[in-house]
Amino acid sequence: MMGVTNLIPGPNSTEMAIHIGYQRAGFAGVLVAGSAFILPAAFLTLGLAWAYVRFEALPQMTAFFYGAKPAIIAIVIQALFRLGRAAVRSRVLAVAALGALTAIAAGANELVVLFATPALLAAVRFAADRGAREESTRSIGSSAGVLSLGAAGAGVAAGAAPFTLAGLFLFFLKVGSVLFGSGYVLLAFLRADLVERWHWLTNGQLLDAVTAGQLTPGPVFTTATFIGYLLGGGKGALLATIGIFLPAFFFVALSAPLVPRLRASQRAAALLDGVNVASLALLAFVTWQLLRSAIVDAPTALLAIASALVLFTVRTNPAWIVIGAGVMGILFG
Repeated sequence: MMGVTNLIPGPNSTEMAIHIGYQRAGFAGVLVAGSAFILPAAFLTLGLAWAYVRFEALPQMTAFFYGAKPAIIAIVIQALFRLGRAAVRSRVLAVAALGALTAIAAGANELVVLFATPALLAAVRFAADRGAREESTRSIGSSAGVLSLGAAGAGVAAGAAPFTLAGLFLFFLKVGSVLFGSGYVLLAFLRADLVERWHWLTNGQLLDAVTAGQLTPGPVFTTATFIGYLLGGGKGALLATIGIFLPAFFFVALSAPLVPRLRASQRAAALLDGVNVASLALLAFVTWQLLRSAIVDAPTALLAIASALVLFTVRTNPAWIVIGAGVMGILFG
C-alpha cells in the first residue's frame, strides 16, 4: 500500500489511511477512514486561521510569525535534503533533477516539468543498449533546455485574477490531482498560482499558512484550509479542504484493487523516479524564493540556522521547533 500511495498523486499519509479503510471495509471504509483522518487536523487549522484573521494585528501575533517563518524554512530544507537522498540515486537522476530545476528557474510551468521529467526518464530507463542510454541521458539536459524555453511564461505572465470561490475550489482540486512527493512540494504550486500569477496571497501569508499547517497534527495539506479561510472565510475553508483532499479518495478507490499488479511494475517504478526528481526540483526552487521572504535580518537568520541545527541533530517533532522559534520571535520583537 505504501508503494501505491507513492505512485498516485495526493497526500501520502491521508492515502494510507484511506487504503486501510478500503482493506478493512471496502468503499464505506474509504469514506470513514479518510474523513476521520482529515477532519481533526482541518478543524484545528481552521481554528488557527480564525485566530490569525482576528488577532493578526496584535504585536504578539506578528512577532510569533516573524520567528516561526525561519523555522519553517529550516523544516522545508530538511525535507528537501531527505527527499534528495532518496530520489537522486544515480547520475541519470541527478541530470534529470538539474534539468527540471533549470526549466523551473527559466519560467517553465510546474505541471509541464512534473509530467515531462518522468517521460524523459522512462525513455532513458528503457533504452535498448548502453550507448542509447548514454545518448538519452545527454538528451535530458537538452530536452530540459527546450522545455524551459518553450514553456517559459506558460501561465506565469498572466496578470492578477479576481478571487472567486469557484476558482479557489478548482485550484485546490487541481493541486490534489497532480501533486506528488513530499507534502512540502505543495509550496511550489501554492506560490506559483496564488502568489505569482493571481496575487491572492503574499509570500509572507503563504509562509504563515504553512506554519499553521505545521503546528497542527495531521497532513500538511490542511494548509489549504488555512488559505481557504484567509481568502473566503468559512465557505472558502470548506471548499479548499474538499478540493485538495477529494482526489485522494478517487485515486485510492481506483488504485486499491490494482495493488499486486502495480507492486511488480518496473515501468511504474521508472515513472515514479521521474516524478520524485521533478518534485525535488520544484521544492528546491520555491524554498529559495520563500527563504528571501522569511530571513529578513540577523535574528531571523540566527533562528533559521538554530532550527536547522536542531532538526539535523535531534529527533523531535517539528511543531516544537516552530513554537520555540515563534516564542523567540516574540522576545526578539
